[in-house]
Amino acid sequence: MAIRDILKMGNPLLREVAAPHSPPFGDDIYQLVEDMRASLEAVGGVGLAAPQIGVSKSLVIFEVPDDRVQREDGEMAEGVPSTVLINPKIEPLSDEMELGWEGCLSVPGLRGLVPRHTHIRYRGLALDGSAIDVEARGFHARVVQHECDHLFGILYPERMTDMRYLVYESEVEAFMEGLRKSAAE
Repeated sequence: MAIRDILKMGNPLLREVAAPHSPPFGDDIYQLVEDMRASLEAVGGVGLAAPQIGVSKSLVIFEVPDDRVQREDGEMAEGVPSTVLINPKIEPLSDEMELGWEGCLSVPGLRGLVPRHTHIRYRGLALDGSAIDVEARGFHARVVQHECDHLFGILYPERMTDMRYLVYESEVEAFMEGLRKSAAE
């Protein structure tokens, strides 16, 4: 298991469309997943795509902490355990989109308001080759969409509809205060 460097915006490998895999998966895929987990743990993120560590393969990992999952009734729900998703496909199950703040390990120091589908189904393969078919909402859906974008060479700023909402992490609080003041006037 090795901690790998996370590629940053501008690296041409982040622009490639990742190659799909066919089971059975060999030791190279198991090693890739272990390296991705170690790399993600080292930086404290919630998701990582293989292209972010320079491997153009259609594979993402993610985990949604309990405190980030909300049910439709507003109550907190159980999180999503560490998930390996190979060859993912996303299907929007609603036309409803929601703006939400996103950051990215490949775009360090910045946050942006990004529109995402609020309700999706994602399908793909698990590390053991079994099928994954999950409906996701809210932050869970946002994380999956964000990570899968990396497999198509897309970074979140490209999804933004208003670049005025791309800010440095250190300025998010001041930015939000400015928005509240403007709205109150």
